[in-house]
Amino acid sequence: MNPAVIISTEIPGLSAARKGKVRDVYDLGENLLIAATDRLSAFDVILPDGIPNKGRVLTQISAFWFRKLAGVVDNHLTSTDTNDFPEPFRSHPEVFAGRSMVVRKTRPLPVECIARGYLSGSGWTEYRRTGAICGVRLPAGLRESDRLPEPVFTPTTKAEIGTHDENITFEEVAGLVGEDTARRLRDLTLSLYARGAEFAASRGIIIADTKFEFGVDDGGTLVWIDEALTPDSSRFWPMDLYAPGGAQPSFDKQFVRDYLLSIRWDKKPPAPRLPDEVIRTTAQKYEDALLRLSGVPVG
Repeated sequence: MNPAVIISTEIPGLSAARKGKVRDVYDLGENLLIAATDRLSAFDVILPDGIPNKGRVLTQISAFWFRKLAGVVDNHLTSTDTNDFPEPFRSHPEVFAGRSMVVRKTRPLPVECIARGYLSGSGWTEYRRTGAICGVRLPAGLRESDRLPEPVFTPTTKAEIGTHDENITFEEVAGLVGEDTARRLRDLTLSLYARGAEFAASRGIIIADTKFEFGVDDGGTLVWIDEALTPDSSRFWPMDLYAPGGAQPSFDKQFVRDYLLSIRWDKKPPAPRLPDEVIRTTAQKYEDALLRLSGVPVG
């Protein structure tokens, strides 16, 4: 395994309170420390091979967007500076530096909030079957990767590791979180997407779709949590190569998904190993996305 790849951030005497598909979460009392590993999941299954520097890229991109879009909605970011971290995290920069952030605790809402500006992925699959996505009727005759007349809110359930998220309607979101909160989630999702997509377009990147997560703090305020417009939570396409009518080249893990589809993996654990070339190319795509967006290389 590449020595630069960090699959787990645990150190002697310290274990994560929770492990997600990519992130290890540590409880600091009033705050959390979230460390983005180099793990990669595809089709909701964690792959055995990590991607070098992936966690650093995800953390740097999330911090970039949290700061840039702070005027739209509160977010949970407190610090990405290892000097601000408590011990023992501060004393292990080789593990935590560059890939970790301290965040405020919130109560996460049980919905993944997805904005789609283009027709791709599971949205394309559902559209071909029903002419709609998550109950939102779309014009007839759209092609794969077509730009939608306007972005749409297409929420999903928040599935456990190893299970698949399921598309749900706005009405089902309202049933989970209440009508007022559902409207607020929809409005924030579309606003964040619009602003993020506009900026990304100025850097030569199409954000075809993206996922947001929100929590509620002790004062009842909605807070943007988890990650922010990253290659893991979004489809990033190079604008100069955009050609609707089929799948698009991308800066995100779609490259890995396409490889796994090509070998006819059944999308069930255990996942297959990735060839070195797929790992190298994927790492370069992540790093290229960071550099284009922020102007700063991975560090």
